[in-house]
Amino acid sequence: MKIFTADQIYEADKFTIEKQQISSDVLMEKAATELFKWIHSRLQGAEVTIQLFCGIGNNGGDGIALARHLQEHGYAIQVHVVNYSDKRSKDFLLNLERLKDRKIWPEFINHDSGLPELSPNDIIVDAIFGIGLNRPPESWVGDLIKHINDSRAFVLAVDVPSGLPSDKAPWNKEHVVRASYVLSFQVPKLIFFLPETGIYQNQWELLDIGLDSEFLGKTATAYELIGKPEVLPMYRPRLKFSHKGTYGHAVIVGGSYGKIGAVQLASNACLTVGSGLVTAFVPECGYHSLQTAIPEIMVLTDEEDNTITKIDIPFKPSVVGIGMGMGTEEDTVKAFSALLKNIETPMVIDADGLNILAKHPKFMKDVPKQSVLTPHPKELERLIGEWEDDFDKLEKAKTFATKHDCILLIKGAHSITIYNTIGFVNTTGNPGMATAGSGDVLTGMITGLIAQGYSSLNAAVFGVYLHGLAGDMGVSHNGYEALKASGIIENIGKAYMELLRPPEIENNKEA
Repeated sequence: MKIFTADQIYEADKFTIEKQQISSDVLMEKAATELFKWIHSRLQGAEVTIQLFCGIGNNGGDGIALARHLQEHGYAIQVHVVNYSDKRSKDFLLNLERLKDRKIWPEFINHDSGLPELSPNDIIVDAIFGIGLNRPPESWVGDLIKHINDSRAFVLAVDVPSGLPSDKAPWNKEHVVRASYVLSFQVPKLIFFLPETGIYQNQWELLDIGLDSEFLGKTATAYELIGKPEVLPMYRPRLKFSHKGTYGHAVIVGGSYGKIGAVQLASNACLTVGSGLVTAFVPECGYHSLQTAIPEIMVLTDEEDNTITKIDIPFKPSVVGIGMGMGTEEDTVKAFSALLKNIETPMVIDADGLNILAKHPKFMKDVPKQSVLTPHPKELERLIGEWEDDFDKLEKAKTFATKHDCILLIKGAHSITIYNTIGFVNTTGNPGMATAGSGDVLTGMITGLIAQGYSSLNAAVFGVYLHGLAGDMGVSHNGYEALKASGIIENIGKAYMELLRPPEIENNKEA
């Protein structure tokens, strides 16, 4: 699913109005109707006070039109117009007149007005600002937003939480509505998925307001939301007449004294996700533990007992995953550099492999094209430099990925895979996956997918989705706190089965 910018959404509105020969008011009425239907289907006329806070732009117009529908169906409403400017959109004014025609008189809140009384039992509809907010709310509007947040009422935001700009972090964290639920029009917004802006809503849902499907389909976007419909076409099913060699030979390189477990997790995940053969290359100290823990893999060792000093792979691997638990000793750095100069196959680079690249940026010229880099936040900062906010981070990541022709993974609640100028935003995963070794498992999974013939980009996008889905299935049985990295591996097979489950079975299960 595409993620559109504010400018693209405005263009979609304009295109729809012109193509369908309708007025902008008709589109606003459609939005208000969908908002009402969502609310009414859940409240069913319940006796509750709905407090609507409406700005004086089109977002406020949506709220004003919604108020009319609510009143016509017997709901107790209080309408507040947040009078933050002398300018008003024409559709806001049109719907305000319709409201007054029904003898509904909104309370106008100005800079010198007192704060309205709110109850925790109220439902608050936030329609103050929309996606076009391009300057900080005035301080008195910020105080009103803080008042809404302090009310402990259920807050339903229209399109986006008020106070959030669409292309930067908020100017003041206290001046953003914290929404219990966001009803967003037609397409998801990037701010729902970033750490600095995603914290302002607990849940979100899309409402179809009839924006033109031709425009939405043909318009290229800088970000795509990755769910089951997007990853299913990437899946490469097993062939009947195949053997282990059909699915590649992956090599996992890493480990040092006390950190062999990282290689064990990566190797096990690589094998479990479907790599035909897996060989681990570790210091001598890791030989017996790996051969005992995972009898299905092969093990090569360095001559040195505790660290990697020379990486000698006596065959041409399909892919190399490297870095987990490896350390950054001088001899290890030299061994890593030598491998980069001699390898032609794509790589998946994690952990200390990334730390070495950050300390020796000249090594990047030797990293095979289309390699996948999987940094956690601090490793990412070492690679691309500090950033001002999440949007600046994404731009720096795109610049880095384009310059070095690599796939760069930004890990997080919604991990984002960057390639050139496109970002793929993941939808699976949960807080239980914030646990030691989870990243090692992901590296192993992406490595195993590349071994089977997935392109590096598809392996990264598919691997992140499957990794998160396995984590989701793990917490469904054990809860967030008890999920371990090994538990993610144990659920990879179940994640595949869930991914391939026919829709009708899913529907029956939900019923």
